[in-house]
Amino acid sequence: MKGCVFLHVTGEYWIKFLKEEDCIPSASRFWVYFYEFLTSFRNAVIIIFIIFSFVARPVLVDGKSMLPTLQNNDWILLSEARGSVQRGEIIVILQPNKFDEQLIKRVVAVSGDKIDIDFDSGNVYLNDELLHEPYLNEKTLTGFDVDFPLTVEDGHVFVMGDNRNNSLDSRSSEIGLVENRFILGKAKFRIFPFSGKDIY
Repeated sequence: MKGCVFLHVTGEYWIKFLKEEDCIPSASRFWVYFYEFLTSFRNAVIIIFIIFSFVARPVLVDGKSMLPTLQNNDWILLSEARGSVQRGEIIVILQPNKFDEQLIKRVVAVSGDKIDIDFDSGNVYLNDELLHEPYLNEKTLTGFDVDFPLTVEDGHVFVMGDNRNNSLDSRSSEIGLVENRFILGKAKFRIFPFSGKDIY
């Protein structure tokens, strides 16, 4: 075998490989490389699984209620909602609803906040102050069956979609206030299509 030297030491034969790959037949060398590739691929899959299970997970946006911030079929990276969520954050909600599906909305008010909406002017007021919402394309002109002003109960958040006039959210009793325990996570990044911009 090319590159292999046999040494005789104290009555025993020892093999020293000067160049290890030269001592492996070509057919066997393919399987060695293939095994190394499978091992690396397996390790990568395990790392990705751990990241998606305990750190972040990809979520597909289904629907147009978050336009213009998020488009239908966007992929976002969701981080765990440790502790309480903040106003302005985009969250994915598992709270049971008549659609039997996850919802993605923006947190507008948290526990103890007073929320009021003037549907004639389209203005939203948080704790009696006009809420600045640069992420909207149009004002909030559509109401449902929830009466305002409303104070958010402890352990709940008030949410709305950015596409205010085409979003079923906390303005409707069908969704209502969202319990914190039903918040799956917070949307941090858009991973496809990647824009490099903060989604908030």
